[in-house]
Amino acid sequence: MKYRSVFDIIGPIMIGPSSSHTAGAVRIGKVARNLFGRKPAWADIFFYGSFAETYKGHGTDVAIVGGLLNFDTFDERMKTSLHIAKQEGIRITFHEEEAIPPHPNTAKIRLGDEKGELELVGISIGGGKIEIIELNGFELKLSGHHPSLLIMHNDRYGAIAGVANVLAKYAINIGHMEVSRKEKGKQALMTIEVDQDIDDAIVEQLKTLPHIIDVTKIVE
Repeated sequence: MKYRSVFDIIGPIMIGPSSSHTAGAVRIGKVARNLFGRKPAWADIFFYGSFAETYKGHGTDVAIVGGLLNFDTFDERMKTSLHIAKQEGIRITFHEEEAIPPHPNTAKIRLGDEKGELELVGISIGGGKIEIIELNGFELKLSGHHPSLLIMHNDRYGAIAGVANVLAKYAINIGHMEVSRKEKGKQALMTIEVDQDIDDAIVEQLKTLPHIIDVTKIVE
């Protein structure tokens, strides 16, 4: 395994006893908040495996709600995130699941408001590192540690090439890319992690391409 910095080995600066159960949970929550794009009115949080067994003792519940509030791993407000969420009118419900998860530290977040809903499954793989493995029923692999694009599009010839051409035009290097679809010829999800920051103007240009339904940018 290659490490980008010493913090990949010793873990991130954080509030809490465990990088996998606390810092990782924060980052899963933050990605969900980023993808939803606004403060949710409610969130149902499902814990699996080790998360389900130890989330109260390890502060995983506090951490994942802190992420939904857009707190960083070292934010002192993390300790009172459940109270802050209640003050802000966010209804939080926790569920302990018995199903065998794909990874011992697995969480599913379902959140929404009057405008829409989002469902995300994330795993904490240690040292504060995470992977998002499912979004609204689409399988994907998203680390949350690089600037990324999630592009919903119609499964048509040329859609992927069009996106790649725009990124090449602006010298954006693709580090990881994959496409997930539920059914041939229907909607598909393109996941792209890149090495450079992505300007909002590039996002808007991508949205104008044929077959593109929506583009969401995730900052590191």
